[in-house]
Amino acid sequence: MKDLCFLLIIHDSVSIPGLNLAVFRDEKGEVHALDAYCPHMGANFAAGGRVIDDGIECPFHAWRFRGEDGKCTHIPYCQKIPEIAKVKSWPILEINGWIYLWHHAEGIDPTWLPPELEDIANGTWTYRGRTEHLVNSHIEEIPQNGADVVHLAHVHGPLLGAGVDLRYMWSKLWGFGHHEWQAEWEPQSAPNEHIGVMRLGHSIQCFGNLFSIIGMNVTARQIGPGIVYMEFTSSFCKGVYIQSLTPVEPLLQKLVHNVYVHWTIPTFIGKFFLWGEAVQVERDIMIWNNKRYESKPLLVKSSEDSLTARHKRWFSQFYSKNSKRFTFQRDNLDW
Repeated sequence: MKDLCFLLIIHDSVSIPGLNLAVFRDEKGEVHALDAYCPHMGANFAAGGRVIDDGIECPFHAWRFRGEDGKCTHIPYCQKIPEIAKVKSWPILEINGWIYLWHHAEGIDPTWLPPELEDIANGTWTYRGRTEHLVNSHIEEIPQNGADVVHLAHVHGPLLGAGVDLRYMWSKLWGFGHHEWQAEWEPQSAPNEHIGVMRLGHSIQCFGNLFSIIGMNVTARQIGPGIVYMEFTSSFCKGVYIQSLTPVEPLLQKLVHNVYVHWTIPTFIGKFFLWGEAVQVERDIMIWNNKRYESKPLLVKSSEDSLTARHKRWFSQFYSKNSKRFTFQRDNLDW
């Protein structure tokens, strides 16, 4: 499980492995995230709690807790508030239209921040849609796709119209063309060692490479284990997919894509790009949902497999001494 990361927060009540949170805006519009349960008698702030001033009021006995630091500021039937009356307040960042939370297994403060995308901040790029998928996989599987350049031709070669079912996408009906990819991946050096960059060239080749259409160049920045900025340039428009990955359970991940394009681009074009991304992602999901996690995969001596090994070494920085470990053991058939 990842530990050194920002996690996507999108609801007032949020559950991720080991954490239950109440996320809210105070009356000034500032976002806060507190542990969800009141230390008094365990009520959930996110189930009926009220935002008052800069904090949230417990729905059970009206204790109030400040969003900034989680300290109790008001007990309606007690003048002296105990020093220990507080809940954990989590570091929050609101940027690029998302709200993120910092989590580290050792409890240290944030050591890096996701960069702001200037074109979103100044309104040049506007939101054009969103997809959400639940994926049955280890947290490491999805980011690893960025370095797995070999799978691109096989999984993402057939045209979009061939669909997402890997068994049938090689239909002769769609055999007049194919997606062609050129890709490379590399980790960044300090102080950006938490970032890996994939550069991707794409085109659609038709009728034996007689002509090509929809050329696109993508620079994908993997920022920590859970965030990807995929900035693209095509003959139609420029924009970015923002991908966020949040663990829901140990082997269940929530994968979200938002697409932003230039404000002058019609919405239907933005939706087309979102649909195209969804088709390609769902092909990967069919594999992720049905594979098993190999902590020590059998890799061959090739530049392509060495890139996967390099990515696994890069990803290891997001584990630490107290990271959650999940073991799978079957000693007999009694299971």
